[in-house]
Amino acid sequence: MHKPLRIATVTAACAVAGAVLYTTGAASAGQSTANSTHEPYNIGVLAKDIDAYYGTTLDADGVYQASPDSPYAADLARVDAAAKKQIDRAARTAHHKHTRPAVVFDIDDTLLLSLDYEKKNNYGYDGATWAAYVDRADRPAVPGSPELARYADKKGVEVFYNSGLGEAQRAAAVENLKKAGADVNLDASHMFLKDKANPPSYLAHCATPGSWTCTTVQYKAGTRRHIERDLGYDVVANFGDQYSDLQGGYADRTYKLPNPTYFVE
Repeated sequence: MHKPLRIATVTAACAVAGAVLYTTGAASAGQSTANSTHEPYNIGVLAKDIDAYYGTTLDADGVYQASPDSPYAADLARVDAAAKKQIDRAARTAHHKHTRPAVVFDIDDTLLLSLDYEKKNNYGYDGATWAAYVDRADRPAVPGSPELARYADKKGVEVFYNSGLGEAQRAAAVENLKKAGADVNLDASHMFLKDKANPPSYLAHCATPGSWTCTTVQYKAGTRRHIERDLGYDVVANFGDQYSDLQGGYADRTYKLPNPTYFVE
């Protein structure tokens, strides 16, 4: 995952409690922007607020975990409840009209929680340490998300993954998703990762071999377009922890999961 901006925004995460559905162009209540002119939120206080939101605790193995009774977990539960209704509707429609519904999940902080990395790195980012962290393949699950992937699969809704992780991280991602309980369609035809050396032809508008200029939105929306137009599915729900995971169309509904620790354009 490439993280060009590392902006802690706890207000954006807390706003999810009031609006689990995200529409293109919407902004969370109280969320600051790069153009804000008021004094920024104090970073020391913000770190404490993030801990309170996650219910951050250090487990016996020295890993920072989110509490199951935290505000974060409650916000996720609201997202999951709304998404299950959408999946149920799509499954009923597919049965009667013979459509091919699909759901698309981001991976980082949508299925696999990176809180331990964020906390131990003071909410900063370094490419080498991040890659090593991903390669350990031991991130805990985002509460409820693997169960949601299995729920969709059980209902006959195809599960895809659309991640900013690189192709070299595929094996670690698959291993970690299995450990986390998201053992659904983890083959290369369902899990789309960034392959900058040999980008797929459906991203030719922004990527050619040796030249990758795709923004996150271009990459993720282009992949969803491929799922719909080339593979013949209807993306009925798209899940991500960043607005850039959700913008660009090619999804009937989008679901923004809370993430107060970083921002990806």
